[in-house]
Amino acid sequence: MMNLFKLTAISAAFVMSTQTYAESLAITNATVYTAAQQGVLKDATVVIESGNIVAVNPSEVSADTIIDAEDKILTPGFIGSLNGLGLVEVSAVADSRDGGDKKATMTFDPSLAFNPRSSLIPYARKGGITSNVIAPYGGDDIFAGLASLVSLSGEFDSVTRQGVALHVKLGAKHEGSRALSLQTLIDTLEKHSERDEDDDKSKGKEAEILDAVFAKEIPLVIDVSRASDMLELLKVKARFDVDMVFAGAQDAVLITEQLADSDTPVVISAMDNLPGSFDSMHAHLENAAKLEQAGVTVILTIAGDSAHNLYQLRFDAGNAVSYGMTAQGALAAITSNVASAFNLDVGQIAPGKPADLVLWSADPFEFSTRIEKVWINGTEVSTQSRHDKLRERYTTDSEMPRAYTK
Repeated sequence: MMNLFKLTAISAAFVMSTQTYAESLAITNATVYTAAQQGVLKDATVVIESGNIVAVNPSEVSADTIIDAEDKILTPGFIGSLNGLGLVEVSAVADSRDGGDKKATMTFDPSLAFNPRSSLIPYARKGGITSNVIAPYGGDDIFAGLASLVSLSGEFDSVTRQGVALHVKLGAKHEGSRALSLQTLIDTLEKHSERDEDDDKSKGKEAEILDAVFAKEIPLVIDVSRASDMLELLKVKARFDVDMVFAGAQDAVLITEQLADSDTPVVISAMDNLPGSFDSMHAHLENAAKLEQAGVTVILTIAGDSAHNLYQLRFDAGNAVSYGMTAQGALAAITSNVASAFNLDVGQIAPGKPADLVLWSADPFEFSTRIEKVWINGTEVSTQSRHDKLRERYTTDSEMPRAYTK
C-alpha cells in the first residue's frame, strides 16, 4: 500500500495537474515496463523533454526536475480501444449520444463531436488510460465510419489523429443476410481496385479513405464474431492485400492458426465468457491466453458500455493474466499491440515516443494498486474525477445545508 506521507511529500514537490514540463524531467529509480523489446528495466531512468521521451537509462542524468520513483512501477499510458468515450455522456439519453447516425456511411467521422470535457474522461484517466481509439457504431450502412485517436488530457485539442481505421459491421443481422454485407464489402473493394485514377468520378472522400486502406495506412476494423465469417474475411484480406482487425471475435479461438499466419489482430474482452448470440458460442475467460499462446496479436477492450467502464481495463488485463495470459502479453494488449494495429506512435517507453506515462504504487493489474502520477505528453495531469468530488462533498463537514456545499 502507498505510504500516505510519501504520497503527500511527492505531491508537494510538484505543481498539480496543469503544470507543463517545458524543459526537462527525469524519473529515476523506477521499475520500467517498457512494452517494447527492452521488456522490464530495474532501477531505470526515463528522461523527458518537451513532451517526448528523449532517453531511457542514459549514462548521466541531467534534468531540470528529477523524481525519485523509489522502485515503483512506471508504465506507458494505457490505450482504450473502440469505444464511445467522449461521444456519449449518458447512454440512456439520446441527446448525449454522438457516436452513430442512421445515415452514417464510410465518411462518417464522429471525432468532430468529441467532447474532451466529458465527465467520463477523468474517470477513465484514473485507470491509467492516457489515450483512446474512439469508434463509431454506425447506422444502416455496413460502413460505420472512421475511428480516431484521442488524448485523455481533457484539453480542447485532444483529437490526436483522425481516421486511424475504417470501421465495418458484419456478422449477424436482425433483418436480411450477412452474405449481402460481405458481398457489399467485396464489391466496394473490387470497384476501388479497378477504378481509373484519372477519372474525376472516382475521386472524393471515400476514394481517399479506400486509398489509405489499400496503402495499409489504416486497417479495416470489422465487427465480427463467428469463425466462419472471419475465415471468409481472411480470403478478402488476402485477395485485396489490406490490413484487417477483428473486433468482438468471440470464436477466434477456433481459427488461431489462420489468424496468426495472416497476422490479423483481434480485439476482445477478457471478461467475455457468455454467448451473446449464436455467433459467439465460444466466448471464454481463457480466450486471451489461448490466442496469445497461438501467436495471435491480442488487444483487450471493455465489453458492453465501455465508455463508462473504461477505467476497469487494467483489472480486465489482470483477469486475463489469472486465466493464463502472460503479464507482459496483457500489458502489450493495452499498449503496444494497440499502437501496432492502428499505426499509432504511443504505447511504449522508448526514445522518441510521446511521454504518456503512469507511475503506480505497485502492480498496475492488482485491484489495491493506486496511481501516483500520470503524464500526458510530458505534462502531469489530475487523477481526480467527479466521483472524488462527490465523495468529498458528502464527507466534508459544513455549517451550511448539504445542498449548498460543493
